Amino acid sequence: MIRRTVLVVLGLVWLGPAYLLIVNASRPATSYDPGRAWAPPGELALFANFATALESADLGASLAGTLLYSVVSPLLGVVVGALAGYTIVVLRLRHGFRWFLLIFGGTVFPSQMLLVPLFVGYSDAGLYDTRAGMILIYTAVNVPLAAFVLRNFYSGMAFSIFEAARMDGASTFRIFWRVYLPISTSALMAVFILEFTFVWNDLIFGLTLTQTAAVRPVMTALAGLMTDVYAGTPVPVGLAAGLVCSLPTVVLFLATQRLFARGLSLGSV
Repeated sequence: MIRRTVLVVLGLVWLGPAYLLIVNASRPATSYDPGRAWAPPGELALFANFATALESADLGASLAGTLLYSVVSPLLGVVVGALAGYTIVVLRLRHGFRWFLLIFGGTVFPSQMLLVPLFVGYSDAGLYDTRAGMILIYTAVNVPLAAFVLRNFYSGMAFSIFEAARMDGASTFRIFWRVYLPISTSALMAVFILEFTFVWNDLIFGLTLTQTAAVRPVMTALAGLMTDVYAGTPVPVGLAAGLVCSLPTVVLFLATQRLFARGLSLGSV
């Protein structure tokens, strides 16, 4: 009984901010009152508020760009990471563990340390404020996690699989593409979901490396919109934009949670 009570209380505490977000995002833009933040709205205006945000902050272009980054970069990241894990474990690369440490070691440094050199390098290379530049940086950031998970996954597979494929005359890349990659689908999908969520919710790289609405990630555009709250943007409009733009990651996780859990358990072999 005590345990159930504690769980209910903790659940209510966790759901409190979500309730406030949904309720106040659904109010008409002109009827927000901080003193009545917990009261249900008399009129539902969630999608009207979101439409206002789409127009005022040009979120449509940002959403399209973010969808591109969130799909292409994780796909490239998991493939490159899987290749790294395959090369280190299956092909038994010389000094493979040192190469793995080199790939994964970059994650121990805070992202803030990369911002100034990235900004200078992107400006010099003509990649600043380009979608190609954003795909490149997100792919590079995503590779270490994929390499870590797939290295562990391939370490738990029998080497005889590779030997049998080689005896059948398959090349090393064909073995990777036709044997190891399909076997590791669950682990790849788990990493893809994590990296999709990271790219979709990224703010810091978007603030540093983009400027125009067509290139700017959606969370960066939302940050600009919320900054304008004190300059005339109604609070319900900003909350509605944040709520709707957060839904893709929630829907993706809920739709693939079993596959996600299975992939992580396989990747921890």
